[in-house]
This record gives sequence, C-alpha cells and structure tokens, in this order.
Amino acid sequence: MPQLGPYTLPNPYILAPMAGVSEMPFRVLAFRLGAALCPTELVSSQGLMRANQRTLKYLRYDAQVERPYSLQIYGGEPEAMAKAAVVGKEAGAQIIDINMGCPVKKVVKNGAGSGLLCDVPRAADIVRRIREATGLSVTCKIRSGWDARSLNYLQVAGALQEAGCAGLAIHPRTREQGYSGQADWGVIADLKRHFPELPIIGNGDVKTPADAVRMQETTGCDFVMIGRAALGNPWLFRELLGGPPATPRERCALVLEHLRAHLDFMGDPLGAVRSFRKQLAWYAHGLHGAAAFRAEVNGLDAPSAVEDCVRRFFTAAQVDLAGPGEEQDVDYRAALG
Repeated sequence: MPQLGPYTLPNPYILAPMAGVSEMPFRVLAFRLGAALCPTELVSSQGLMRANQRTLKYLRYDAQVERPYSLQIYGGEPEAMAKAAVVGKEAGAQIIDINMGCPVKKVVKNGAGSGLLCDVPRAADIVRRIREATGLSVTCKIRSGWDARSLNYLQVAGALQEAGCAGLAIHPRTREQGYSGQADWGVIADLKRHFPELPIIGNGDVKTPADAVRMQETTGCDFVMIGRAALGNPWLFRELLGGPPATPRERCALVLEHLRAHLDFMGDPLGAVRSFRKQLAWYAHGLHGAAAFRAEVNGLDAPSAVEDCVRRFFTAAQVDLAGPGEEQDVDYRAALG
C-alpha cells in the first residue's frame, strides 16, 4: 500500500483541497466513500498565527474518520508559516500541507501560493522551518512554473526534497494558465523520473476512474489527486475502488446528509443554505431537469424547504443521456480558486 511520510494509506486516491468545499462535512463523506486522504482547504497562516476566530473554525475535523488529518496552510513568511503550523498541530493536524500553487491574485501578491515558485529558497525555508517547529510530515502542492518561460518544477522539487518534503503534489499547469488549457501529464512523469524516492501526487484533468488509472500508468505517480470531478460526485472514490456509481435513492440520502452536516458545521441556517447552493448545483449536474431544480432551490432560504426540494428531485432524478447541455454553465471556479 502507498506510503506518505509515516502513514500507510489504503489506496492512492486523494481529494484535492478546494476552497469552500474541503470543509469537514465533505471531507468526511469523501473518506467514507474511499478517499485515502482529504486535506483541508487552504487556511491562512496569518489568521492561525493571530488566533483569528473565523480562521480557527477551518481547523475542525472528525478525529474518528479523518486519519491522517492533513491541514493545508498558505502564506509567504517562513516564521508565520511555522507558527501557524504549530497552531495546526495543537489542533490535531498530523500532516501540514503547504499551498504553493494557488493562482489567485490576492494570495499571490503576498508572495504565497504560486508566488513561492518565484522564490525557491524561501519556499524551501518554509518547509524546513515547519518541520523543525512541529516534527510533522510536510507535503507541498506546486504548479509546473509561473509561466511557460519559467517551468522550474524540477528546481522547486529538488529544493523542497532537500528541505524534508515528505510528498509533492503537482498540478501541471502554470500560474499564468490558471485552470485553462490541458494539464501536461508529461510534467508529472518527468518529476517522478528525476525524484523516484519522493512520493509524487499527480493532479489535473482526472475526470473519470479510467483517467486516474491512466495517469498512474503513464506517469508513474504514486498518488492521484482528484478535484473538480469529485464535486457533486464523491462516489467517484468508491468507483475507483471497483464499487458502483450512486443510485438515485443513494444520491438523495447523501445530499440530505451533506446538507444537514453543513447546516450544523456553519451554525447559521440562512448562511448555510445559501453557501450550500453551489453544492446542490454540482450534485445535480448531468441529471435530467437540473436547470429547473437549480432555479427552484436558489429561491429557497428555509432548510426544511430545501430538504423537500432535494427529496422531490433526487429520488427520481436520472442521468441525462443527451448530455449535460444547459448544465455547462455550472460554475466550478469557486472551488478551484
């Protein structure tokens, strides 16, 4: 079985850390359905270091299910990142994951996320300081480079490995590309050739179980990280392990469970319903009548009314054999950053 730091994982399939998605309720569902690891969404090191109450809420996890518990943090200051990692460790984190790939301007302008690809010594220093401060395994998620003229992923990987990185996730697009174009899986294969002993986590354009198998076979990566394809379809992890896709009854039960867990997690019924609308759009994607369901549920604020609407739609919803059609406008960018 695959190894990441001191942890033996049951399979090579990892849920990608996604903003507004990789909260405790969704991570628990993904774990239960077969995901081997589910890092948190990116959490601000400054917020953790300053004990910001809103930021600290992102640390909540289910100790019975989330094993190991991987906390992803972001920031550009090595000292602040180390202090934040200590806060994470005290809250229960077993792995600290460093975001070095987020392309969002408000993250990059502070030298965090993809900005660290432009300062390799500082990126390595962050890994080193976190290891020294916490004694925990440290993993990193990078991109292939800042732009097509600076594909420095091998240089970055070498520096991070030397600093003690226990595993490296690579999204083989540049910061300039964002999420456009095609992920270059050749970058993943190149990384694995150059760093055979470093666990490499491939990420990008894995849409089906067949894609995940193909990524491992063609690149030699140790793990496959799945993001967009898991939105509204956490059963994908079960399918990757040879299980069946969701039935309408099963889909309905899980959507209701996720909704209730999200309501409890947020503690604010109105805010929780509104923030869950994107999840409902993702769950409905590709099902017959999804556009009408979205239009109806987007006008509801009461949790009980949303539950009734979910029951009516998902207990009978069938896959639209004509294809998603109008569902092409479902927005995944909120999760991908």
